[in-house]
Amino acid sequence: MISFFKNLAEDLKSIYDRDPAARNWFEVILCYSGVHALIAHRFNNALWRCHLKTLARFLAQVSRWWTGIEIHPGATIGRRFFIDHGMGVVIGETTEIGDDVTLYQGAVLGGTSWSKGKRHPTLENNVVIGAHAVVLGPIIIGQDSKVGSGSVVIHDVPPHSTVIGIPGKVVHRRDENIPHAALEHGTLPDPFTEAINGLNERLKRLEEKMKSEV
Repeated sequence: MISFFKNLAEDLKSIYDRDPAARNWFEVILCYSGVHALIAHRFNNALWRCHLKTLARFLAQVSRWWTGIEIHPGATIGRRFFIDHGMGVVIGETTEIGDDVTLYQGAVLGGTSWSKGKRHPTLENNVVIGAHAVVLGPIIIGQDSKVGSGSVVIHDVPPHSTVIGIPGKVVHRRDENIPHAALEHGTLPDPFTEAINGLNERLKRLEEKMKSEV
């Protein structure tokens, strides 16, 4: 019970520190659906581990009705977890989430098979999943990685990577850690624009070469 409240205090402090819209602790506790869903999950997960699985599933369903966030009570979630906005977030049963992870609204951590074993993603520490991104299957999203909004990821992602697109492609690697929740959507690389620019440059060089040979 002590660890439950200790983890909860850490969760609340991390949300207050990481969301500039949070004006005070009372507002975080009262108005943040991600906080409500996380508090419910901490309790439901304890029931799940005590083999009170039907009760845990029922209370998780009540939490889903209340918050719009679906977290299976069997999911393992680390410390200082933050769901920003939250509506439409889905976290499957065998999902494993490390510390200091951030999910934005509509993010899905789903499975790709009907097997009873591990079938949902593992997110290592300090991972950021952008709005409406989908991460599917028993894959690993490496530490300090970012998944851009609307991406669909079906393969492992190396640590310190940025992934965007459908299917998700690694478009950037870095060696240093990133700040908590530092997903700057407007500054993510655009591989499609880069490819088109590359083709334009190549076409320009070919035109210049043809003119010089005339």
